[in-house]
Amino acid sequence: MIYVGIDVAKDKHDCFAMNSDGEILIEKLTITNNLDGFETLYNSLMNFSDSLDNIKVGLEATGHYSNNILNFLTEKGFNIYLINPLQTNLYVKGQSLRKTKTDKLDAHVIATMLVSDNLKPYIPVSYHISELKSLTRHRFRLVKENSKFKTSLVRLVDIVFPELPKIVSSVAQKSCLALLYELPSTKDIAECNLTHLTHLLSDNSNKKFDREKALQIRDLARKSIGLNSNSVSFELKQTINIIQFIQEQLDDVEKRIKEILKEINSPILTIPGISFKTAGSILAEIGDISRFDSPAKLLAFAGLDPSMYQSGKFFSTHSVMVKRGSKYLRFALMTAARMVCLNDATFCAFKDRKMAEGKHYMVTMGHVAKKLVRVIYYLLKTNNVYPVSYTHLRAHETKAN
Repeated sequence: MIYVGIDVAKDKHDCFAMNSDGEILIEKLTITNNLDGFETLYNSLMNFSDSLDNIKVGLEATGHYSNNILNFLTEKGFNIYLINPLQTNLYVKGQSLRKTKTDKLDAHVIATMLVSDNLKPYIPVSYHISELKSLTRHRFRLVKENSKFKTSLVRLVDIVFPELPKIVSSVAQKSCLALLYELPSTKDIAECNLTHLTHLLSDNSNKKFDREKALQIRDLARKSIGLNSNSVSFELKQTINIIQFIQEQLDDVEKRIKEILKEINSPILTIPGISFKTAGSILAEIGDISRFDSPAKLLAFAGLDPSMYQSGKFFSTHSVMVKRGSKYLRFALMTAARMVCLNDATFCAFKDRKMAEGKHYMVTMGHVAKKLVRVIYYLLKTNNVYPVSYTHLRAHETKAN
């Protein structure tokens, strides 16, 4: 067997190879991050073996830098192992106390780790899951960016029209954005024709805001202590422009996510409270459910498992969430947990029972998320729909463990 370790970087990759006897076949091979470099690696490995079954290739999961070489090796048919960088870091620390880190050493370490049979081979994800992962992570970043600009919007409204947030549910709602974009200062609002102001608010609030609301806003603007500044009003209009643009992008992304999920028709969509957006994130991060032998391993992948500390006679009584797994999956599960509690009686009763035990709300939602993980694992493994028989669920968990 030939073990190949690849240290991935942006512009080049360092490779190391050895055989089962510990003989070094490639001490250091640096390839460029392009097709010529990949072909160089492939030809070099083929010099040592005619069969791909005799070659194990390992590389760290380093985000998008590893995507291209991973796709190339997968298409060639290599046995690939994706390793968590935390594992390689701890492995190096366990081998030496010296603070030495080089690309050559990292490639050697990865190859050495492949000798162990504890690592699971990489399973290529399906086309739909790959598309979902790209779209849901893009949506996650857009939502995060939009939140920043909405925070800026609140700050600017506090300067320009501090009385407005007290009479509307949110300054980021469509009607307020339309109002502040067209009339970005209290002076503009105060001097606006009441009929025009009424139509502006009504047309952008599905007729929710009427003439009375328009009159209330105009009267507040006339008495406002807000600052009338051209530069602040200009910043306010640009901020609203960005928020509206990002929202348009989010609508397009969510539409594509929904289309893919309709094709997949996953059973987790039958769980009350789990929307297309949340289901897309969960499925994208889990990938192939066969990667996980039990719900506990899926829980650990999400970083929702509790930490443990015991030494001698000491046992820690305060365990915090590990948070070392996929932040995208963890966020999606915690979001889903809150929504499922609002839409499903079984989960709601479970939440109420945990709250009655005196647990903090976020601790309670952590327990709900763990319960939800077990249900999701069961549905994906068996392709059943919700609700599930908890007798069958426990039997399935016992068999998995």
